[in-house]
This record gives sequence, structure tokens and C-alpha cells, in this order.
Amino acid sequence: MAIDADGAPNAYDPHDRGLDRLANARRRHHWIGVATDKRGHPLVQKRGRYRGYYVSTTSLQNAAISNPAKPAKYVNATKVPYIVLPPEVAQRFGIALGDLAVVINQRNEQPVVSYAIYADTGPHGKIGEGSIALAEALGLPSSPRTGRTEDGILYVVFPGSGLGPGRLRKPEEITRATAELYQQWGGAERLQACSFCICHPDLSNRPVVSGESKGC
Repeated sequence: MAIDADGAPNAYDPHDRGLDRLANARRRHHWIGVATDKRGHPLVQKRGRYRGYYVSTTSLQNAAISNPAKPAKYVNATKVPYIVLPPEVAQRFGIALGDLAVVINQRNEQPVVSYAIYADTGPHGKIGEGSIALAEALGLPSSPRTGRTEDGILYVVFPGSGLGPGRLRKPEEITRATAELYQQWGGAERLQACSFCICHPDLSNRPVVSGESKGC
């Protein structure tokens, strides 16, 4: 699992002092995960603890906040456990931003479970990225610069479980709602050896599983 800092107010800094490398916010001369003005220039925070840092964005955004320069519009990677999915996976399985997920760290003798929200869209063909808060909850190295886990992480996603476009949840709301969904579905007893499970929202059918999975 790669670590994502997007949405954190201190994610990126013009002098590369942010949580993540500034190079990770650039792709083919375009800014990625950074709010920009109409000319494509990055927006800079003008006040607060992280004055001078760029405004880092997530795909899931608070529709109640219209100003793109406000960090509160986005999902803070240091506070909220979230997952990142490539657009083709989300489209194929009907997953929308704001849908809920269970992430399990099976690298330890005793698996560690965290509840999360789908809050950011990642590169094509890449499954396995989560926020700093998610990594910390799973007991994994959480630095976007150095933290990365190659295997042993399972994802169960519940399409249709979100609140709708532009609506965010607090971490405690994510935990409460996802824990209920997971237990209704069958929890750990139903979970088998799969790397990525897409669970039908009615919780009654066999989950749709991505090509990398063995079944669940």
C-alpha cells in the first residue's frame, strides 16, 4: 500500500518541506492533487499554521464549501482513513466517491482492521493506496515519502454506501457506518483470501471481485 498525503494542509510545499515529495504533485507539466487557478498556477494558503503551503486536494470534496482555496473543502489525509482507487475500477464496479470500505492488514499474526472511505482517484491500473491516517490505523509506516507496504493488505468496498456527491463524513461516522455494513455482510468469517472485494450494497449477493483477487 502506497501512502497518500493528498488533502492534508501540509501535503506539499513550494520548497519541498511537505509530507510528500513535491515531485509527486506534478505529472506531465500538470499539477496533481493541488488546487490551481484558471491559469493552472497552484493555490497557496494565505493564513494559518501552514501558510505558504499549497492547497492539496482530493477527488471527494465538500460541496458546501465553494472556495477551492480552502483546505477544509478536501479530505485531510492525516485525519481521515481513506482509500484511493483507479477510475476504471470504480467505474467497472459502480463505486462512487464517498463509498465505504474495510481495509485489513494481514501482515501480522493478528490482523488489524480499519474502516475507510473512498476519497481520492489514483493512477490507472494501480490498486493499493491509502491515506496517512489509514496507514497509522493499520499499524503501517505512514510517511508518504518512505512508507510503503507491498503485500498483505485486503480491501472490501461497499458500492452505494456513500452519502452522495459532495458529502463528507467524520472519522467516527466512517467507523460506525462501515462497521455495521461489514458485520451485516458477514465480517471476518465471510472474508476469504482476496486482495480486493467489491460487495453488493444489498449485502446478500456474492461480492464482485477484481481480477487480482482469489474470491471472497
